[in-house]
Amino acid sequence: MPVTDSAIEKIKAMIVSGELRPGSRLPKEADLAERLGLSRNSLREAVKALSLIRVLDVRQGDGTYVTSLEPNLLLDALGFVVDFHQDNSVLEFLEVRRILEPAAAAMAARVMPDAEISALGELLEGLSDEASLQELIDNDLEFHRRIAVGSGNTVLCSLVDGLSGPTARARIWRGLTEEGAVDRTRQQHHAILDAIAHRRPDLAHAWATVHVAGVEQWLRDTLGAAGSSLG
Repeated sequence: MPVTDSAIEKIKAMIVSGELRPGSRLPKEADLAERLGLSRNSLREAVKALSLIRVLDVRQGDGTYVTSLEPNLLLDALGFVVDFHQDNSVLEFLEVRRILEPAAAAMAARVMPDAEISALGELLEGLSDEASLQELIDNDLEFHRRIAVGSGNTVLCSLVDGLSGPTARARIWRGLTEEGAVDRTRQQHHAILDAIAHRRPDLAHAWATVHVAGVEQWLRDTLGAAGSSLG
């Protein structure tokens, strides 16, 4: 195992065992390196890597701390990672969305508070017929984010948020090129909301599946057509 990977594993083991808890300050670099049998350079590289994925927080002049380790913090890097993927890879993220978002909608239909459901309706009603494409995209992202929050599962919410980056691009392309896509999206949003408001998990799951699958199929057709034109 590369030295830096070994250092990462040793720090991870301290956190997993409970020796280092969320919010704990790491021992001084020289002490920790000696204790773990590492060079100070290897330890620094490990700390740098763990800080990039939000496991550690390096505070200049103060020390290095374990973060809160909350799911939304640890999964925050997901959105950064997925933005590097190319158009064909976006399909894979859409496939994952098609699994996760219907599940979130079904869970929201069971547990989302009435006040939050009402606010979700106000979000949709607040979108004017003259809204710009960017306003439509922002409204769409917020709609799905609130449903994920309403599921009551913080990990699921973080995953849905992380997957929004590349799929937002697909929605923009679709809105620019496919006639009737905006109206269809708004109708499907209202159908999902209605299912949640009436506490119908099965219906909420079905409509959310139709909604995400529509974007996915559009992108498949678009990429297929592009490939054919180049062939």
